Amino acid sequence: MSPVIDLNAVREAKKMRQSDPQYQAKLERMDKIELLEEMMRFQQQRTAAGKLTLKLMVRGQILFQILETQAETHELRELAMTYGRHLKLEMDAFMQTRKSASQRQSS
Repeated sequence: MSPVIDLNAVREAKKMRQSDPQYQAKLERMDKIELLEEMMRFQQQRTAAGKLTLKLMVRGQILFQILETQAETHELRELAMTYGRHLKLEMDAFMQTRKSASQRQSS
């Protein structure tokens, strides 16, 4: 049986991604050093938050997608792909958790 996800969480993630075009535009203008610095800031924000929030997951997906497409080395591309996959798994788990929580509340 396939996992059940919270459609509201999917909509919220999509809305967050669409509501933050400035972040994506900012990243697209960055050179490789600036992108790597942004990756370090992302990791610091995640550490400071103690967990991945939905906003961090969305921003991370944007960041690592751009890093992957602009990577000049195979190693950096692989790193960006790995982080991107990890964030996708975290996002899927987050949505499943929200769906489970909403089902328990409605019971």
